Amino acid sequence: MKIEMIRARLRALGAQPLHADRVLRDWVRVMDHDRGRRRPDDFLPKPVREALPQLDAELDGLARVLGTHPADDGSARLLVGLADGQTVESVLLPRDGVCVSSQVGCAVGCQFCMTGQSGLIRQVTSGEIVAQVVLARRLRPVKKVVFMGMGEPAHNLDNVLEAIELLGIEGNIAHKNLVFSTVGDPRVFERLPQGRVKPALALSLHTTNTDLRARLLPRAPRFTARELVEEGERYARLTGYPIQYQWTLLDGVNDGPDELEAIVDLLRGKYAVLNMIPYNTNPGLPFRRPGWDKARAIAAWLFERGILTKLRDSAGQDVDGGCGQLRARAAGEQTVTLRRTAAVA
Repeated sequence: MKIEMIRARLRALGAQPLHADRVLRDWVRVMDHDRGRRRPDDFLPKPVREALPQLDAELDGLARVLGTHPADDGSARLLVGLADGQTVESVLLPRDGVCVSSQVGCAVGCQFCMTGQSGLIRQVTSGEIVAQVVLARRLRPVKKVVFMGMGEPAHNLDNVLEAIELLGIEGNIAHKNLVFSTVGDPRVFERLPQGRVKPALALSLHTTNTDLRARLLPRAPRFTARELVEEGERYARLTGYPIQYQWTLLDGVNDGPDELEAIVDLLRGKYAVLNMIPYNTNPGLPFRRPGWDKARAIAAWLFERGILTKLRDSAGQDVDGGCGQLRARAAGEQTVTLRRTAAVA
């Protein structure tokens, strides 16, 4: 179910735009329809009110929690069931955040990501995306939503932007706290500046080496690192939010002196934050997580050279919560062991 379909149903019942906004606002904020009203029928048209129980039930059925996996860091991985039996993952993050999925599976095929091993199964609708936020808000406050779960948001752009607009306008979430993550798709740089809600942007960089990027992210658009940063810089200056460059630290792959020197050359003076995230180990995939001391030394070295670097731990380490792992276990999928090429090793 898409958000525009919900609005169309409400219009057919005689709802004006402010009525539809109220119904959707109640849903995304997890609020009672009759709050603050002496009479329950003093705002919404009667046909709308009569249809609300059925509509509420359908919205509740868009997503449900099948399993909760709390971690010691305050996060919790949620296995979320969709109405057709497919599953995605959401993550309750420390400090009132939630990470949501935008696709069932993913077509980019990042070699270090479990989600990419299954390929793309289907798109997640805008209603299902918002429903993940609603589930999270029923468990704890949510003031930030990051689109960094299963899937590539740029490959489901209409649904993701529709969800972002509702969350930013009716969902009481600051626009800078809606974070759109992408490997870098030209459509993103065209469409995001046009929206009523302009989210913060996170670009998956992971390496400055064009050949290595092609191996690690085999179906990502063929931007060079410098081209990607140039696009990001334009968006940062437009919105006033720094670009968050994502760098998954893979031991012995993208953590050498050549990469670090190239990062300094690439990002010094840019309106940017470099988020370095030590790899969340996926059994069966041929990559290793670097030691925390090594990761900390890398971040400190970059910071000393003028690169605003934040070393972040991937949520859910102690529950094997890497993206796609919960879904793979629940579906009983076989873990595929990939052979690392000499160029990646």
